[in-house]
Amino acid sequence: MIILELKDIYLHFGGIMALNGVSLDVREGEIFAIIGPNGAGKTSIFNCISGLYSPDRGQILYKGKEINRLSPFKRAQLGLARSFQNIELFRGMTVIDNLMLGRHIHMRTNLFTGGLWFGKARGEEIRHREIVEEIIDFLEIQDIRKKAVGTLAYGLQKRVELGRALALDPQVLLLDEPMAGMNAEETEDMARFILDINEERDVTVVLIEHDMGVVMDISDRICTLDFGERISMGKPAEIQADPKVIAAYLGEEEL
Repeated sequence: MIILELKDIYLHFGGIMALNGVSLDVREGEIFAIIGPNGAGKTSIFNCISGLYSPDRGQILYKGKEINRLSPFKRAQLGLARSFQNIELFRGMTVIDNLMLGRHIHMRTNLFTGGLWFGKARGEEIRHREIVEEIIDFLEIQDIRKKAVGTLAYGLQKRVELGRALALDPQVLLLDEPMAGMNAEETEDMARFILDINEERDVTVVLIEHDMGVVMDISDRICTLDFGERISMGKPAEIQADPKVIAAYLGEEEL
């Protein structure tokens, strides 16, 4: 089953064509990677899917229904969650509080009852905190749960941002360069978490990543972009052997 589909997406900023007729489909339950050189349009695709950008033309379909006109929070309610290339956490808040923000779309109490923390509001928050604590255990960040995010090492902040996305209970998880800036051990841990999220939590993962070793190891299918256009899509072995992909990354010698 195709859970997410882009049909002929165009996006431009002034005279710059960020996406030029890009089409792709993501199947339910797979790890789907989007790769390409810097400036190829990868993050622009995520911004279109999550609702930060509105494409000039084309359709974005989630479970067969067009979501072009939905606001970002409506898309989150449908089950689309994402992380960001540059960490977008509240640095002065604790890890628990940042993860609790991911539960906000599931909360039903209003501002008044929530502020009083009484009755149903109290019970609801306790239930959401139990979910957040389970995510903390899953990501192995128990020791930092009450620390301010701004005091944490970069790799741990990346893990917290992954946890906040998980707190939304997503069906599709969009991860924008989750291994960027990490050392080898942190990269290995993050790859393990992504595999566990996909297999144990049954979450479809769409991944933007520059670490080709990780991409080739954990992805079911890969889409390659270059200058806003899709130049290749297929299984890792097919992508590795594709001359267009090799040319996009290494360049071509003119004879």
